[in-house]
Amino acid sequence: MKNMKRKQQENLVDEMVAPRKEKTKHLFGSVKVGERGQVVIPKEAREIFGIVPGDILLVLGDVERGIALVKADTLQEFARKILETSSHPSDE
Repeated sequence: MKNMKRKQQENLVDEMVAPRKEKTKHLFGSVKVGERGQVVIPKEAREIFGIVPGDILLVLGDVERGIALVKADTLQEFARKILETSSHPSDE
């Protein structure tokens, strides 16, 4: 039963966080950190990830792997689906 829940959660990761229908790895160039700690997200990155003015981004960090930006609404939807999966376990 635990393995089934884990598989469902992994599927949600594939669907919501890291879909693999197209090229998944990108290098968008470099950005310079301004005096106030601001960076400009390259246009191509904003277009690919659907980032528009007013979006809220979460800044995640791992000392070994670096910093990541995640759209808050994407993460919220992902969490909602995990909770739905957990509250409605499969009969299998």
